Amino acid sequence: MTTRHTLMRRTAPLGALLLCGGLLTACGGAGGAGGIGGAASHSINVLMVNNPQMADLQKLTAANFTKQTGITVNFTVLPENDVRDKITQDFSSQAGQYDVATISNYETPIFAKNGWLAPLSSYAKSDTGFDQADILPAIQQSLTSGGQIYAEPFYGESSFLMYRKDVFAAKHLTMPAKPTWDQVAALAAQADGAQPGMKGICLRGQPGWGEVIAPLTTVVNTMGGTWFDQGWKAQLDSPAFEKATSFYVNLVRAHGEAGAPQAGFTECLNDMEQSKVAMWYDATSAAGLLDGSGSPVAGKMGYVPAPVDQTQSSGWLYTWAWGLQKASKHQDDAWKFISWASSKQYENLVGTTLGWSRVPAGKRTSTYSDPGYTAAASAFAGPTLTALTSADPQNPGVQPRPAPGIQFVGIPEFEDLGTQVSQQISSAIAGQISVAQALTNSQALAAKVAAQHAGQ
Repeated sequence: MTTRHTLMRRTAPLGALLLCGGLLTACGGAGGAGGIGGAASHSINVLMVNNPQMADLQKLTAANFTKQTGITVNFTVLPENDVRDKITQDFSSQAGQYDVATISNYETPIFAKNGWLAPLSSYAKSDTGFDQADILPAIQQSLTSGGQIYAEPFYGESSFLMYRKDVFAAKHLTMPAKPTWDQVAALAAQADGAQPGMKGICLRGQPGWGEVIAPLTTVVNTMGGTWFDQGWKAQLDSPAFEKATSFYVNLVRAHGEAGAPQAGFTECLNDMEQSKVAMWYDATSAAGLLDGSGSPVAGKMGYVPAPVDQTQSSGWLYTWAWGLQKASKHQDDAWKFISWASSKQYENLVGTTLGWSRVPAGKRTSTYSDPGYTAAASAFAGPTLTALTSADPQNPGVQPRPAPGIQFVGIPEFEDLGTQVSQQISSAIAGQISVAQALTNSQALAAKVAAQHAGQ
């Protein structure tokens, strides 16, 4: 929704990064050719989100990919909301200005159905060095439509609960190996005030379908709710949805971070690093930052599965992946870039040159047996892999769904619907309206979307 990451996803963006001297800049990532429309005979244009992992990729491309292949890569880097809009505009019109773009497992099936993406299955099959079988099954499934692979992952994430082991030890608190949300709420109350200014837990409250909606929807799922039932009836005013939303809002209001209505992934990351919170439920991709070199809480963190209620697991599933525009006139060169950027070899390059905590992980099985990575990520590699392999976008709750998705509903309208509902939830966290009113307003919005799908 890591990150974001949004990171995130990262499930949410990590904030503005000044890349190539300016945020909204087309960058000559591989030297030689300038921006869009470079004169090089082998040149591709890549449009991507401004997350840290992509910044690393941009730095490494010239001296590695271009040196090996002779293919110049012209990067355009934008914040998440801006990049989504630009990608949709270019791919929907099949303008072909960009050959490759970062898309997620939310967009991939939708874009594929619309005929905007070139299928990658044949490329992956013939590229024996790529090792498609190594891609984690849940990630590959989320990027597959109609039996064809339409995107290759750059990194993936689920969600889990992060907590300060030293704080828990000092307060004589025990974190269950597989906590329930009721247990987490009780621990948040006990950890509140464990250190001066420390709150019990950080939960996103910031508006955005990839911000507060992502973690909230996982709580809704495990507490028995759903956005839509199998017959496309909106369920935001159901008892289960209301129970989960009230639980989430009450927990963050009682024991959550300061400024919760404006807190997203980045703010919670900062709060955890600055010892302002004892726990944080969010993207698994955050662990590499918390336990990375230079982090003030490195070595102090513990990681357990996403809390549950009625389900066995509840972690979300998200991946930033590479999509190839169907209108691209440089598809072979574009595949070479995608193959390199999503490869085991690239992960090793990042690990050996930039540090193993910066590896864009969460997509390949082999990552979790790599000695370099597992040594650096010993605290969180296992819990991350468990979360990723436990995620089931087809059946994330207790009842059948009309569309896949864990922290989102896999329909084109959800981006707008989720954003509007998030504003209602954020207002409830701020105490401006009641949860009941927020969900009454949200049910009306969801019912309009449901009406467009009913009977299809």
